[in-house]
Amino acid sequence: MNNKINPKNLANRRYVIAALVVVIGIIYVVQLFNLQLLSPQYRDYADSNAFLRRTLYPARGAIYDRKGELLVYNRPTYDVMMVVREMTRFDTLDFCNTLNIDIERFRELDAEMRDSRKNPGYSSYTPQLFMSQLDIEEYGLLQEKLYKFPGIYIQSRTERQYNHPNMGLILGYVAEVDQNKIASDPYYVRKDYVGKSGIELSHEIDLRGEKGVEILLRDAHGRVQGRYNDGKDDKAPVSGKDLTLGIDIELQAYGELLMQNKVGSIVMIEPETGEILAMISAPTYDPSLLTGKEFSSNYQSLVNNPYKPLINRSVAGTYPPGSTFKAASGLVYLQEGIITPETMYSCFGGYPPLGGRPRCHGHASPLSLQYALSTSCNSFFCYGLNHMLSNRTKYSSVGEAFNRWRDHMVNMGFGYQLGVDLPSEKRGFIPNSKFYSNIFKTERWNAHNVISIAIGQGEVLATPLQIANLGATIANRGYFYTPHVVREIKGASLDSEYTTRKYTGINPEHFELTVAGMADAVKFGTCRGINLEPLVEVCGKTGTAENPHGDDHSLFMGFAPKDNPKVAIAVVVENGRFGATNAVPIARLMLQKFFNGEVPESDKWLEQTIMNREILPYVYTRNIPSK
Repeated sequence: MNNKINPKNLANRRYVIAALVVVIGIIYVVQLFNLQLLSPQYRDYADSNAFLRRTLYPARGAIYDRKGELLVYNRPTYDVMMVVREMTRFDTLDFCNTLNIDIERFRELDAEMRDSRKNPGYSSYTPQLFMSQLDIEEYGLLQEKLYKFPGIYIQSRTERQYNHPNMGLILGYVAEVDQNKIASDPYYVRKDYVGKSGIELSHEIDLRGEKGVEILLRDAHGRVQGRYNDGKDDKAPVSGKDLTLGIDIELQAYGELLMQNKVGSIVMIEPETGEILAMISAPTYDPSLLTGKEFSSNYQSLVNNPYKPLINRSVAGTYPPGSTFKAASGLVYLQEGIITPETMYSCFGGYPPLGGRPRCHGHASPLSLQYALSTSCNSFFCYGLNHMLSNRTKYSSVGEAFNRWRDHMVNMGFGYQLGVDLPSEKRGFIPNSKFYSNIFKTERWNAHNVISIAIGQGEVLATPLQIANLGATIANRGYFYTPHVVREIKGASLDSEYTTRKYTGINPEHFELTVAGMADAVKFGTCRGINLEPLVEVCGKTGTAENPHGDDHSLFMGFAPKDNPKVAIAVVVENGRFGATNAVPIARLMLQKFFNGEVPESDKWLEQTIMNREILPYVYTRNIPSK
């Protein structure tokens, strides 16, 4: 047997061993590089030994009304922060007593802080939020004893405060950020606060500002020795931008007073700018309820209230617009050439071709558009829709004619969101021809199948904001600005969306005829209750919207003065019955407040009547919390 070792095999072994040594060496080098330079755990540990980084929270932007009245401001509040690695044994019971919590609550907060699922950014080396919203007294007590609790720090921030118990649904509220927001925006960390509704949500980026950071130097025992590098690496927080609203707080508060014990909305718009002057949704709530440690219980009480005070009905409530919609219908017929100012239709207590349905009230017959608007004749507008949809000279099919009608309505602000700078806006509903073809399972339907839409009933739905915007559009004789609550952002410009005219495509002369009809409605028609001459000449249109769930809804839409209008208004009172019964007197009082600053003595009886009137869908013991 040959026992000689093959030199060639020996050389191969040396190469393999050398390669293994090199690979192992590379692995060690890479791991050392990762641990020392890339690993956040050891970097955080090293940094935490030498530095303490404190987040500096910016002051949230203040909010003012159109006259400069301060509505929302900030007061200081404090957070308890923990650096777990620095915590040594201390008297937990004393700590709990200082914070006015029991030992069980301490354990809950501690477990939540350490839970990486609830607190993805958890690290035992860096400051973590343990408890938030200490008031000034609790802060003072903890500050005195802070030396007893190693690893515990206090971080300051601010909390929203309100000068008026109004506008809760417009202003909105702030609350703790959720995991979805943390995941989508790196600005936020656990227990940060973010706008959740109203302006606080829609203008969150403007209001929140930019966080800062303070870097403090510590010794080997963790004691703060001063600012690192004389503060040169610190970053100061940048306060949020202040907002000025178009809202007049006095007008707003007055509207909320008139709408107490009622369900509905008042919207007032300045036609020449689109600024919202007042937006009342009833019921509402005091914004100060959703601050501080009582937030959760108050919020739950509002959620459980069957009248839903957390819903802004002005933008999220949808209603049949009723006869207020007739002004829009007449404009479409004029623009399409279906009628002229001289066109006359008959009415015999109702629409004759359908045996007197929809029904109508007594007035002269036949009548023109101007007189039909002033008397709110149902038959006139039903005839107009029938003649438009059956016109085969102008349109090839009922579908084409109906879609032309729909397009005009969309251009006047119906059927889609207007784009107001508030969240939760609903689009309402304007059907198209396909909608009805699907319902009737044929394309051979006609105007008599959908006749109620001519008078703002049937499938047509609109928000109070859209109805008020129609008033602003008529006031401007054919265009509107996207309605908006925020008038000015300090240090920034408004989006051009709110400063650009939106034209309806309907000729201005058609609007003049509509204005004349609405002026007549106030002088000697269905809106006589809002005649404010000689103070101001009002143009208006009442509405009584059928409600399958109870009494009819009461509506009013109008503007004033007739020439050079300063305000457009819409009022909706759920279950308020006739438009002239509740919506008109409320609009009368609001316009007097707007133009005169007060209600004259001659109308004080009306003011008291409206304030004391309760119009609720059903009996309910109100439990909306109050401060």
